[in-house]
Amino acid sequence: MSPRRRQLSATLASLATLWLASCAQPVLRTPDTSRGYWRGRLALRVDDRSEPRSFFANFELSGAADAGELLLSSPLGTTLAQLRWSPQAALLRNNGQTRAFDSLDALAVEATGTDIPIAALFEWLQGRAAPADGWQADLTQLQGGRLLARREQPAPAAELRLILEP
Repeated sequence: MSPRRRQLSATLASLATLWLASCAQPVLRTPDTSRGYWRGRLALRVDDRSEPRSFFANFELSGAADAGELLLSSPLGTTLAQLRWSPQAALLRNNGQTRAFDSLDALAVEATGTDIPIAALFEWLQGRAAPADGWQADLTQLQGGRLLARREQPAPAAELRLILEP
């Protein structure tokens, strides 16, 4: 085989390898069915008059309201934040730092910029209506993998949308 053909073959093999690698999916954790596990995409919109903001991320939520973990990542798979909580601690890991908070609610506010009812979210994801300060969850599309929750009061208004992956 000529040197030019060998070089072309090597280049094509490299391109094929890169193409196959780009199709690879990141390794996802095995669902913990005993404690709950969900993954998908989330969108959060906060209608603050002085500074409206939106947040989009992939998520993996596992555990329960008393002890669990929420991993938020970019569409490219970069970890944005990792929230972990238990009766002993509420921790936020992002930007290479870990910070502790007094409660799951304080942790959620720091991570998302608004009060997200994570404890109620576990109930909603299991198809059960649960009260949460000012939040109303629409569970009618849950079988189709969608959850919508809105908060009108207390201000600012907020909307949380989840699209679940199987």
